[in-house]
Amino acid sequence: MVARQIFLGNNNFGCRRLVQKQRLFSTNAAAVATANPTTTTASTAIDNNTKNHSKPRPETYIQGSETHFGFESVGVEEKEGRVRQVFESVADSYDVMNDLMSGGLHRYWKDTLLDMSAVESMAQAVRLRRQQQQQQNQSMDPSTNQLRILDVAGGTGDVAFRFVDAAGLSSSKQKQPWSMAGESEQTHNQPSSSISVTVCDINKEMLRVGEARARERFGNQLLEGGDNAPLSFVQGNAQSLHFPDNSFDLYTIAFGLRNVTDVDKGLEEAFRVLKPGGRFMCLEFSQVPDPILRQIYDTYSFHVIPAMGELVANDRASYQYLVESIRKFSNQQELLDRMDAVGFELTKYTNLTGGIVAIHEGWKPII
Repeated sequence: MVARQIFLGNNNFGCRRLVQKQRLFSTNAAAVATANPTTTTASTAIDNNTKNHSKPRPETYIQGSETHFGFESVGVEEKEGRVRQVFESVADSYDVMNDLMSGGLHRYWKDTLLDMSAVESMAQAVRLRRQQQQQQNQSMDPSTNQLRILDVAGGTGDVAFRFVDAAGLSSSKQKQPWSMAGESEQTHNQPSSSISVTVCDINKEMLRVGEARARERFGNQLLEGGDNAPLSFVQGNAQSLHFPDNSFDLYTIAFGLRNVTDVDKGLEEAFRVLKPGGRFMCLEFSQVPDPILRQIYDTYSFHVIPAMGELVANDRASYQYLVESIRKFSNQQELLDRMDAVGFELTKYTNLTGGIVAIHEGWKPII
């Protein structure tokens, strides 16, 4: 309750009015609020914006039998395969190219996503509650005392590894820090670890690279246990996730939503698999509002990045697509409206680096 009051005291985006209507936040949401009370403060580096309630419902993302693949029009059924080919081609050089293309800024953007997610505080809250229950000899229901994180389109693990570290899953000082007493009796459909990170990607090559990086970085222990592993890599489509309803506390997708053929379906699936009170966070390239910065950014994007892809990855076409896909994707407000349309509440976005990228977030209502 104290954490919730802290959140309300620092939120300038209508939280009081909405919470009067319903109790929207779970215990994990309260932990987010406590750890990150200043995310609603605008600055020259990070701009926060809430949804515009006067905006009409956006048009459906897919209209007709064609959609865009960069600046090219392709059949709706064709796009998924084309995108898959792009990431199969760039998988091995993906992380190196991210550093080169962004001048290392992608690390700052992902670190900001991590900070805003408050995963470290949520993991601490889960452990503290578990310890209190153990000390009081209370029966423990893991389904109400857990932290489940789903990182979609996160094949190489760059975001997921940040969550693993922040949640303390990689700490050698803690013996199986993700475990709970009595968890061995959980069923196959009820994962046994109280804290877990699942990486889901449609592209098996990206997953191959990510899992290899994970084993090199953390060893094999975190990936053991199948569905019950603290860290797992699974192949899946953001438009038709195979996870049950109400499975995750946090859903993240970084630089992947614009590659989903039907963004509306992707958002609907995110909403479905989140638990009531769960949080959606999307880190994605967006639209630069300042005309001078936009001109500089466009010049760099179209003239430097494809040439860099050809030089480093021997693949100009894939990076030409990546640049074009950014321009065809929804702007900040449109994506916010799409999130509203599927049912997310307290939606807002945070511009980073002048709007080159933005973090969109929203909450699944409890009722």
